[in-house]
Amino acid sequence: MVSKAWFRNVRRRTPGPVALAATAVLLTAGAGGLAPATAVTDLASVTPVSAAAPATAPAPAPVAKAPDKKSGDKGGGAAKSGSPCSAAAKACVDLAKQQAWLTDGAGHVTYGPVPARGGAKGAKTPKGSFSVIWKDQNHLSKEFNNAPMPYSVFFYPGDAFHGGNPAVASNGCIHLNIGAAQRFFNSLNTGDKVEIK
Repeated sequence: MVSKAWFRNVRRRTPGPVALAATAVLLTAGAGGLAPATAVTDLASVTPVSAAAPATAPAPAPVAKAPDKKSGDKGGGAAKSGSPCSAAAKACVDLAKQQAWLTDGAGHVTYGPVPARGGAKGAKTPKGSFSVIWKDQNHLSKEFNNAPMPYSVFFYPGDAFHGGNPAVASNGCIHLNIGAAQRFFNSLNTGDKVEIK
């Protein structure tokens, strides 16, 4: 027997006809950076990325690398990725360890690890490789009674990195503390690769 939670989860993750039409328009209008089968599920609350992101977002400072006596490295360079994700991922989340990182997309950690919490048992965060779909600095969840989702970076329809309490399970999003959410928002751009493990 299929539970009600399963149906809610499927319904929440299935884009409606308006979202599919909007995706088709975006893809045919030259926004080829969107991955196929991505959709925006709440068009009324979409803020264009160019308007939501500051014009001159500061670049994240590299993390200093610890010396490696075996290779003769004296340290000082960017740290090699301590994240479980591929080198190409600009954002990485380890759901089991409840940690998240930002990288330069070449395997070097630029920020993190920071506490991060995914979805509860009935609303698990999807695992896999995704791309940033859109961003909204002051997003309010239409699905959850206008719950505030500050510094939202959507990587899956309905799921985003956003400010929240990393000690509390979400409804599928990735909760970050507000400082980390700001950093993810300012560092990630539409099309950047996100990996959830």
